[in-house]
Amino acid sequence: MYSIYSPFFIVKRKERILQKFFETKDKKDKLDEEIQKEAQESLEETVQELEQEEAKAEKSELDLANEKAEEFENKYLRAHAEMQNIQRRANEERQSLQRYRSQDLAKAILPSLDNLERALQVEGLTDDVKKGIEMVQESLVQALKDEGVEEVATESFDPNLHMAVQTVSADDDHPADTIAQVLQKGYKLHERLLRPAMVVVYN
Repeated sequence: MYSIYSPFFIVKRKERILQKFFETKDKKDKLDEEIQKEAQESLEETVQELEQEEAKAEKSELDLANEKAEEFENKYLRAHAEMQNIQRRANEERQSLQRYRSQDLAKAILPSLDNLERALQVEGLTDDVKKGIEMVQESLVQALKDEGVEEVATESFDPNLHMAVQTVSADDDHPADTIAQVLQKGYKLHERLLRPAMVVVYN
């Protein structure tokens, strides 16, 4: 038997102590490695999450910017379309004013033209007087024609162009809705009616 104080036991004891020390050191090193590994993984996960959040934020900002750009574009297009409509309406109004600028003047001249026609129907006029009236009449008619004023056609009755002040019975030679007599001529300026023709209609 060896004594516990013998060199053999002392050596064995030192060996066990060293073995435990190295085992403990290995465990500590492994624990450190695991902790470091976990910390690294956690750090990588955190970095990845931050990158994802940042990407989402950038995407949200981009979407917001795109929405604002689209909204601005829609407002611009609406404003541009409205401006074009305003210009179109202004051009149409200007063209209409230009086209019908003589309307009031023509309406003022028509009674004078009627009086000249009635004057020509008076009996006993001398040739010179009659010729003078006809010349004035022709000049007025030509002046009105140059401005786009013309007589309303009276071939058949049209309620949009004629005013029936009297009716007479229709027959085989004179079918219904034809005009028997023109009591007063009607006039239009281009396609706009200035005055309907006063007529007698077969009915």
